[in-house]
Parts: sequence; C-alpha cells; structure tokens
Amino acid sequence: MKMIARYLLMLVFCYASLNVTAQQKRLTYCNPLNLDYGYTPFETFASWGKHRATADPTMTLFKGKYYLFSTNQFGYWWSDDMLNWNFVYRKFVRPYNEVKGDELCAPATLVLGDTLLVIGSTYNKDFTLWMSTNPTHDDWKAAKDYFKVGAWDPGMFADDDGRVYIYHGSSNTLPLYGQEIDRHTFEPIGPKKEMVKLNPEEHGWERFGEHNDNVFLLPFIEGSWMNKYKGKYYLQFGAPGTEQSGYGDGVFVGDHPLGPFTYQKHNPFSYKPGGFAKGAGHGATWADKYGNYWHISTMGISVKNNFERRIGFWPAGFDQDGVLYSNTSYGDYPHYLSNGPEDHLKSDFTGWMILNYNKPVEVSSTLGAYAANNAVDEDIKTYWSAKTANKGEWLKTDLGEISTINAIQINYADQDAEFLGKSLGVYHQYIIYSSLNGKTWQPLIDKSKNRKDVPHDYIELKTPAKARYIKMVNLHMPTGKFALSGLRVFGKGAGAKPDTVQNLIVLRGDSERRNAWLKWKPNDNATGYTVYFGIAPDKLYNSMMVYGKNEYYFNGMDKSLPYYFQIEAFNENGISARTKVVKVE
Repeated sequence: MKMIARYLLMLVFCYASLNVTAQQKRLTYCNPLNLDYGYTPFETFASWGKHRATADPTMTLFKGKYYLFSTNQFGYWWSDDMLNWNFVYRKFVRPYNEVKGDELCAPATLVLGDTLLVIGSTYNKDFTLWMSTNPTHDDWKAAKDYFKVGAWDPGMFADDDGRVYIYHGSSNTLPLYGQEIDRHTFEPIGPKKEMVKLNPEEHGWERFGEHNDNVFLLPFIEGSWMNKYKGKYYLQFGAPGTEQSGYGDGVFVGDHPLGPFTYQKHNPFSYKPGGFAKGAGHGATWADKYGNYWHISTMGISVKNNFERRIGFWPAGFDQDGVLYSNTSYGDYPHYLSNGPEDHLKSDFTGWMILNYNKPVEVSSTLGAYAANNAVDEDIKTYWSAKTANKGEWLKTDLGEISTINAIQINYADQDAEFLGKSLGVYHQYIIYSSLNGKTWQPLIDKSKNRKDVPHDYIELKTPAKARYIKMVNLHMPTGKFALSGLRVFGKGAGAKPDTVQNLIVLRGDSERRNAWLKWKPNDNATGYTVYFGIAPDKLYNSMMVYGKNEYYFNGMDKSLPYYFQIEAFNENGISARTKVVKVE
C-alpha cells in the first residue's frame, strides 16, 4: 500500500510539474502586432512624410497555419503560432487590373477544401481570383481570371452545405451587399442583394468623428465579414471611419446567409477608443487551432496621412446567449496566447502594467518639437525623434523606483523615412541596458546582430529583471531618423495598487440619448482608469481606457437602450477592484 501511495504521489507531482511547465511556456503578444509592414505605395499619401501603412486585415487558419492578408503589402504573412510571422513577397495584381496603385486593397480569403482563395477590392469585372494549396510559398494560380462580382472590401463565406457567398461595400451612402457565387465556376448566381445599412440616428457609435460628434460627414460602412455559429449567421461590418478612435466593428445576425438580418443589441462588438493605439475596426473573426475565437482589426495612427494604420487582434467569442463579443480591455498591454481551449470571457491579460508612463526621460538629442516624453506618453500619434539615425543615439527612461520588468515593446516612428511600398532586406539593430542606480549598466536585450524588420518589436524577457532605469541605444535604422512613438516597459512596480474608485456618476443626456458624461473622484494613486460598459449588467464586454483624467465623454450609446457602467483604477503596481455597476436609463 505504501508503494502504491508513493507511486500515486509521484504521478500527482509529475502532472503538476507538467502543468507548471506548460504555463511557463505560454507565449505572450502585444499590440500593435510586430509585422514588417510595408510603406504606403502612394506618393499622394506621403506628402506629409513617408510612412508605414496597412489596414483591413483577414486572418485564416489553413492546414494548421495562420495566414494574414492586409491592404497593399505586396505579399502576406503566415505563422505557426500567431506570434512569429513569415512574409511571402507576391504581386497579385495583373497589368490589366485597373486599381490605381493598389495591390490587394482590403483583401478577402476563403478556404474551400484543400485550397486557399484570395482576392482584393475592385469595382471592375476583370479582377483575378487566386488560389493556392501551398501558400507558405509564392505558389499561386488563377482560380478565375475574370471575377465578375466587382466587390470593394469583399468578404467571402462558405456555408456548411457547400454554397459560397460574397459580401461587399464601402460607402457613406450605400449599404453592404451580398450575393451567392457558384462554388465551381465562381460565377455570380443572381443579382446582388442589399444586406444592411447604418442607422446613426439610433446608434451613437456609428456617427462620424473622433468622438462620434462630427456630423458634417455621413458615416462609412465597410469591411464585410461573415461567421456562422450554432446555425446563426453573423454579418460583421466596420464603421464609422478609419481615422477615428471609435473605429469599430458591429454585427447583424440572421437565419440565412443572405438575411434578413437583425442588428445585435450589443454593438459595437469590437471597440477600442483608448490606450496607446486606438481603434478596432474593419477586421475578421476566426477560430484558432484549439477552437478559440479571435478578432483581428485595424488600429489607427492617422498622423502623416488618414490611412496611416496598424493591425491588432483580441480574444473574441460567442457567449451563452449567442452574443458576439471581443475583449479589448488592456488591449495593447501584453496578453497570453492560447495553448488550449479557453473561455475568452475570462481575461488572458498577463497583469504586466506599464511602468514608465510619463516618467522622466533623457535623450541623446532632440529633433525640433519631437520631445523626449512623447516616447512615454502612451500615445502612438506622438513621438520623440533624435536629430540623426547615427549609431549611439539613445533614450533613457526612469521608472521612478526599482521594479520587476517582464517585457519591453519598442515602437519605431517614421521620421524622414525614404521608402515607398514594400522594402525587403531592411532591419533594426539596438541594445537595451538596465540599471538599478543609473550609473552601473547591464545589457538586458541585445539586438546588435538582428537582421529583421521589427517596427513594433516586442520582447518578453526569459527571466524577469529588476531595474529602475532602462536605456535604449540605437545601432542601425532601416530608414529615416532614430524615432520612437513608444518605448514601453511592462512589469510590476514595488508599491500598492490603487484603491477602488469612488463616486462614479453617469449623466445621460435628455435631449441627446446617445451621449453621456462620466465623472468620478480622482484617485491619487492611479495612472489611469478602465471604464466597462454594456447593455446588461452581466455583459460589460466593451471598455474605454482613460489616462490622467477623471472624466470621459461617451457618445456611443443606442438611443433607446439602458446602459450599465463599471470602473477600475490602475497604476504600475496593479489594478483596483471594480466599482458596483451603475445603470442609466
């Protein structure tokens, strides 16, 4: 009996050890995604400065690998793990395709059996629909030389019965359309049908403007995507404009792939108006290898051009009532990737907080008004630039106290870049040092031999480090000057997390039911706040991140629905408990 007991104890110990090992090996990621983004191919879009740009992503799981296509990249990416991406250079547009410089703008993908299909946006009837059974390489052929649908911002969908559909549209006056296409000939079956349109008079988040308040321009509906879940069809769309912080994705639900569709009350389902990089619109929803849903979408910069953008993704899913949601809270802080089936209603946030928000910074030089603290203000729209790209230019950030560092994200800015379109063979090189006292320095991250293009380099340390000071020294820039929109240090400070927020007040307009003014008592120990909201007290799926203020103007409500709000405070040491839920009729 003693031997059996000892054997069982060993099994329990081994099982626990395996679980710990699995948890230790769980990968983390941080938005914006660290992809070797191409630069805008348009001279007219670069008149304020040449810059990286992409948007309108699709993500497709095909033969056990993930494929990411997005606007005007002269190729695409694939990955085994959603963290490490491989770029495949490929020009899809043929000489007779009139697209005015676009190379697969807002592409759509579709898996049919052992084949991956892809097509870009066009209003013409002569665009090529491409196919591949081996897309880890540039191994494509035409599935249809002249695809006759002529769809802008297309989304393709294959139903369980084998029938294939396409959805499309990008306009501030026209609706989204849907149409069946023949699975074998790819010819359209019947005329296109009107699917859905915006209703900004009812839905506050659909109004154009940075704060859904600039009604001089009608909102845009775009970016179709379709998922089927438990017999229901979820037709997704982007609105109201890619330049705005409130750029998000909404969804209609129906019983048939061509409708009719009903507006989901919980909308937008993908929404990120605050934080380092804002926006979560025009994207795609997909399931990973373990069956967990995710949503990938566009994040905005819109400084050098309205269409200066990046890509991020977030945990998503369908709740027990069939509500499609996406969890973007702390959405540009480090999160865990899935290593098995998960409940995405439970956060995968690592708990690693930003350690150097608005902390003291020293630099080697400063170009004009591109001030040093722009690199630590948690705003991708602002950046610090050195006067040169020379080896030895540096930036030093003071965390204020000795802290535990788990990860660092380096976000390069495009100052005086010289590239247009996709440039191959470019790379960044740097070294990051750490110090306890600002005098004695140790190498923390050595990228002196790096040969990859890493515009949003994210490094999780193999072993957490203790430091107060972090110093990044430039060795090589691919183009332009050494400039950073964010040197972001993540981990835990040595102090106390904030207390629970007091006196949350939500004042909803009487004459304007789509608007509300949120106020709360300032928390002296808080870096910022996260406000959660929804249309049911148990479905607070959306959130806004607020730095350095104790108020928020929220203009994204539906006119006829009650809303529920909750708030928590955070700092470099952690997150407070949430307040009680506040209801406004």
